[in-house]
This record gives sequence, C-alpha cells and structure tokens, in this order.
Amino acid sequence: MQGAEAVRSIVSYIRTLYDDQEFRFAGPYGENSFMEDDTAWVRGEPIGNVVLVRFNAAGRAQHIVANYRPRNTLLVLSRLIGEYFAGTFFGTHFAMPGG
Repeated sequence: MQGAEAVRSIVSYIRTLYDDQEFRFAGPYGENSFMEDDTAWVRGEPIGNVVLVRFNAAGRAQHIVANYRPRNTLLVLSRLIGEYFAGTFFGTHFAMPGG
C-alpha cells in the first residue's frame, strides 16, 4: 500500500483482530529505522510479526515492511482483512473467502 491513510487504515484494522499481543522488542533500529518484534493471537492462533519502519530525512515513515508467520495464521488474517475491505482497492490485495 502507498500513502499514510492506506497504511493507517489497514494497520488500525489489523490491531482490532488481535485477541492479545506480546512484544519482544520495539524501538529504534539503526539511525533511521524502528523495529517491532511481537506475537499476537488472531482467533486464538498465534501469529508472529516483525515490522521495520524506515524514516526519511524529515523523520517521517518512508517505507514499512511487515513479515508475518506462520503461514496458516497469516492466511486467516489476510482473509479477515480481505473480507473487511471487500469492494475497495485495499481488499483486492488480501485473500478472499474460498480463494
């Protein structure tokens, strides 16, 4: 996704799906980055997540990468996101029911 509004919409919705969340690390990573390593639970299943945010010279998020695991819980998460954003541009980027 591109743009602050798109990223904020998706990340905000993902957080509503978490039953719980435990952080292993969250903080600065190098000079212009922030890293977060956590485990959350979606519908009772664990999902690990590592996020790396790189900042531009103005200190604003320029690039965000999120890596989720295991695949089976990622597919559940993706399907839930796809259902929520169905009929929108965002929804086309996530798994859909039966897909």
